[in-house]
Amino acid sequence: MSQIIAVLDFGSQLTQVIARRIRECEVYSRIYHYSTPAAKLRADGVAGIILSGGPQSVYARKAPHPDPEIFRLGVPILGICYGVQLMGHFLGGKVAPGKAREYGHGVLTVKRPGALFAGLPRKLRVWNSHGDKLTQLPPGFQATGTTENSPYAVIEDRRRRFHGIQFHPEVFHTERGVDVIRNFLLGVCGVKADWTTRDFIAHAIEGIRAQVGKGRVLLGLSGGVDSSVAAALLHRAIGSQLTCVFVDNGLLRKGEREAVEKLYGDHFSIDLRVVDASRTFLRRLRGITDPEQKRKIIGRTFVEVFEKSLRSIGRADFLGQGTLYPDVIESVSIAGNPASLIKTHHNVGGLPERMKLRLLEPLRELFKDEVRRVGTALGLPKEVVWRQPFPGPGLGVRVMGEITPENLRVLREADAILQEEMYRSGYYYKVWQSFCVFLPVRTVGVFGDERTYDHVIALRIVESTDAMTADWAKLPHEVLQRISSRITNEVRGVGRVVYDVSSKPPATIEWE
Repeated sequence: MSQIIAVLDFGSQLTQVIARRIRECEVYSRIYHYSTPAAKLRADGVAGIILSGGPQSVYARKAPHPDPEIFRLGVPILGICYGVQLMGHFLGGKVAPGKAREYGHGVLTVKRPGALFAGLPRKLRVWNSHGDKLTQLPPGFQATGTTENSPYAVIEDRRRRFHGIQFHPEVFHTERGVDVIRNFLLGVCGVKADWTTRDFIAHAIEGIRAQVGKGRVLLGLSGGVDSSVAAALLHRAIGSQLTCVFVDNGLLRKGEREAVEKLYGDHFSIDLRVVDASRTFLRRLRGITDPEQKRKIIGRTFVEVFEKSLRSIGRADFLGQGTLYPDVIESVSIAGNPASLIKTHHNVGGLPERMKLRLLEPLRELFKDEVRRVGTALGLPKEVVWRQPFPGPGLGVRVMGEITPENLRVLREADAILQEEMYRSGYYYKVWQSFCVFLPVRTVGVFGDERTYDHVIALRIVESTDAMTADWAKLPHEVLQRISSRITNEVRGVGRVVYDVSSKPPATIEWE
């Protein structure tokens, strides 16, 4: 295992982004709860610590504070925004509300580059998001950079290798921000850039074989990126000891079941069991319109079907899942964060204890972009590795209102046309997600000389890097026109197509 850079999470929405930027520098990062004892970090052998931003004031009564012993571990520390204020607060400086808040773009003037800004320009556009600021430096620190409203925007204590910056280097809005992070990793911490896909695969295969031994692994395969890469990695490690179960819940996209059977049955020769439970799912969803009810019914039914398929397969010792690092982070993040509740339907999680399966999560150290690189290295085709995200409940949360066979038919056919045109135009791999939504309304129209009263399909196409924020994609008018024309002409029952121009926030990517 590579040396670890610890990121202490103080509640910032950008904590995961910090960890990803470190990984992009080919250095292994791990996110820890802000209260993690210094002894734990020492035992893990961390080579450096980054203190994340956070929404609170360091002097607030219930502000999240770290174990003070982290400052005596003898490893380099970088404080970002709230993190630099923590350093000031704990090490003898002072923090107070600024007369003018700094949000958005600012200009950083670097007085002395030092190790953190080696090789970078003396003036940089940076991204700020803070109301408080340092008003007095801690003993041993020097100010090496300023912004319009912060005389201590960059501080350092060379002897202890402590650095603090008031802006956010992890966001794309900050000019050369990744270089600042890289300088901290390689120049200050002295770690090596050795967190590579090849090394991860070799390490993961060794770990899987040691954990599984002669046991058998059962994996719920959805056809999405995460479960597909998990299946390929497990198959590389243990071969015939892996059995995959694909559940057809009747909420799949057009041709999805056939594509999965062909890929894993023919290409990888994986033991794949396909269970057609579509009638059961659709019967239980009849008349249900509430999104949360839909999700719960789909989740419970999946568990029942999965448990029944296990009895027919026979013995299994491990349950394989495509859990990624963001899922792990959410489960240990600051109390009150509802993110872990939002995503419970994405993985198989929640299986009955009586099944007595031990959990096997070979991708739990990886972010999405790293998973895609692993999939490519394992030989999965591009259309699988770079497939756009698909919700766990499938089309069940893309049919607004009641789920019926007819509504699913309309949505399935419309979505197939959208995907065809996205591929044809070259935009499929340029956007984060593109899909159709069935709206439970009818509008008047004219076909030929006849008046019609047909369904409405909404197009949702967004650009994003991590799904935490997203913006609607500005596709060329001719592409949108062709999609709309094909859907209204080729999908019986659709008379109108609309385009969703909402960003996230305030809207979410999915409609339900």
